[in-house]
Amino acid sequence: MSGLQPGSTGIELALAALSDAPAQFERVLAVVPPQLLTWEPPDWEAIPGERFSALGQLCHVRDIEIEGYHVRFQRMFEEERPDLASLDGYEMARRHDYARADPARAVASFRAARVETVARLRRADHRELERRGTFAEYGEVSVRGLVHILCSHDQQHLACLHWLLARIASAKAAT
Repeated sequence: MSGLQPGSTGIELALAALSDAPAQFERVLAVVPPQLLTWEPPDWEAIPGERFSALGQLCHVRDIEIEGYHVRFQRMFEEERPDLASLDGYEMARRHDYARADPARAVASFRAARVETVARLRRADHRELERRGTFAEYGEVSVRGLVHILCSHDQQHLACLHWLLARIASAKAAT
């Protein structure tokens, strides 16, 4: 077992997962046929998250990182009990035109944004990690809790990518 102590909040585990996420997205996207990066299935039944193409999933995590979590963490560190809003992912997709995004640039941008997030979180002391705010449907959260929510968000969108790969593989098997 790892060096985590029983009852640990798992911040080290979460930061490691956050650090690895850009590479995970890149690995999964590498197996999506290039001509299908913007493909959308005829129906979205049972997708475990937002209805974005494979490229859209990547662009979404990049934009949520920059426009969502960078702002949320900064506000948590600087303000007393801020109210943190959810962002409309579909509006972001329209605004940033995900279908025309360059995949390599999107990965690089996500990686750079995530490095910045993790670096800031690694500099946080115990007191900063316990700062609190209210985050939309999640209710009251600490910075430490928000870190885990971000990990969960990554996993949700990786699951969406695998769901899309299942749909792609199933469509190929039927032809």
